[in-house]
Amino acid sequence: MTIRQPIITIAGHVDHGKTTILDSIRKTSVQEKEAGGITQKISFTKVPIENISKLCPILNEKKIKLDIPGFLFIDTPGHAAFSNLRKRGGSLADLAILVIDINEGIMPQTAEVIEILKLNKTPFIVALNKIDNISGWRKQDEDMKKSIELQSTNTKQQFQEKLFTLMGSLHHHGFNAKPYYEVTDYKSQLALIPCSGKTGEGINELLMMFCGLSQKFLKQKLILEEKPKGVILEIKKEKTMQYAEAILYDGNLSSKDEIAIASFDEPIITKIRVLEEIMPISNKFKPISETSAANGIRMQLINSKEILPGMPFTIFENNLKEIQQEFQKEIGEKLKTDKKGIIIKADSLGSLEALITLLKQKKINVIKAGIGKINKKDIISAQTNLKEDPINAIILGFNVEEDNEAKETNTSNIKIIKEEVIYKLIEKILEYQEQKQSEIKREKILGLAKICKLKILPEYVFRNSNPAVFGIKVEAGKLKPNTPLINTEGKTIAKVKAIQDKNKTLEQAGQGTEVAISLPGTMFDRQLADTDYLYSDISEYQFKEFKKNKELLTQEEIQTLQKIAEIKRKEKVTWGV
Repeated sequence: MTIRQPIITIAGHVDHGKTTILDSIRKTSVQEKEAGGITQKISFTKVPIENISKLCPILNEKKIKLDIPGFLFIDTPGHAAFSNLRKRGGSLADLAILVIDINEGIMPQTAEVIEILKLNKTPFIVALNKIDNISGWRKQDEDMKKSIELQSTNTKQQFQEKLFTLMGSLHHHGFNAKPYYEVTDYKSQLALIPCSGKTGEGINELLMMFCGLSQKFLKQKLILEEKPKGVILEIKKEKTMQYAEAILYDGNLSSKDEIAIASFDEPIITKIRVLEEIMPISNKFKPISETSAANGIRMQLINSKEILPGMPFTIFENNLKEIQQEFQKEIGEKLKTDKKGIIIKADSLGSLEALITLLKQKKINVIKAGIGKINKKDIISAQTNLKEDPINAIILGFNVEEDNEAKETNTSNIKIIKEEVIYKLIEKILEYQEQKQSEIKREKILGLAKICKLKILPEYVFRNSNPAVFGIKVEAGKLKPNTPLINTEGKTIAKVKAIQDKNKTLEQAGQGTEVAISLPGTMFDRQLADTDYLYSDISEYQFKEFKKNKELLTQEEIQTLQKIAEIKRKEKVTWGV
């Protein structure tokens, strides 16, 4: 019975110190090399058990024997890659470190990661990072609990305040969180480990916690099976070579094996040209003939076309039908769509699944989901939503752009929303849908009648009668043909026959525009020469509907509505304002 390495992912809000903590574990300085201090790619770090023993001397002191061969750590750039870490039935990661800056607390991206951890049912502990930034903090002892006790009264008080605030925040997310030295039941309590990736404080306790949890709770889950299984994380190009970076999470893989990789169509069957594995505590790969899980691997494949990030792979042994059924279950479970809804595109299968799940939590339906750039077909699909479902004429792009053909396609009648962070994407669609809902309701209400206030421009009288043609300025609302008009005395003038601007007939004229209108059966010099303003004529029922939906009207429209009611009152019509 072989026990594999637990896979541990490090996640959290940007700049809370995920990579710095991993650097402290592997004793490197990757953070300084990263552009802008932000992780640019997924990095595997394999830490064998002998290195863990050196990093965590307490294991030797207490003569603790571990069955696990080490750990495979995965540092993720932001959230997109973290959500890629999925396999059928849950999380690819066996454990997770949720890194929270103790001075900043739970940020939006932290909350998002918590939701994904809950969704994937991934056990995790919290690294309360950057304790060295607490005012007056000094490293007092190698033991974190003793170091906290030996801090000055003021520093200790600040630490306790920040700790209790975070415990309260995590309680709102459904967790009974406690500092690690107070945890009595790891199944019901969430362990918080104060630490500093910069000074190395608390890293021993972090490693001890992983060793203990893996040994006590994960041994059965870590028993290695023979059949290789993995997930493609990224497709990368180096000079003329194309590689698939992946995680092998179960079984043994040989460079002579033929593998099947899932896709939305038929599985991709390919032989491995070159097989490499990540070297211990390094970001370099070495060529190998055989490897076993859990491992970060890189494969140069003979057939690498159409391979998509996030897709599962397994060994191919002339069992295509069996593999197809297995992949269909896996992908189908992740991509359940609705009969109506929006269109979404993402950069990987894991990202797509995370996005679908979080959208469903917000009761946003998805009609079509795919991986890769937004294309012309997506735009056409969104445009077909316009008539029946205008609120869903939307394409969401998570970590993707439009392709060249899509960029040249007219998208003025639909909405494309793109973002690199899921919570921002969801915020934007909720805001847009609320705004669109109001617009649709407003159009429906204004369909009853048009509210408008017109200022007559007496210097522009083009025809006195049959019909009268003259200039006006729309001071409030919108004017359309067939709108009935009254004057300030409440007398009916006529219905607008036509609207023109520079000899062009218009369907409507909005606020602030100056146009010419024609009124049949009207003599300008007799009926309008002494009139400054005209208003649209509306019925009592229409007035009440407008009043009921006042929040959909502009301030100018509300004032115009009040003026119309005032005019009607003069005519002894008992409307309320």
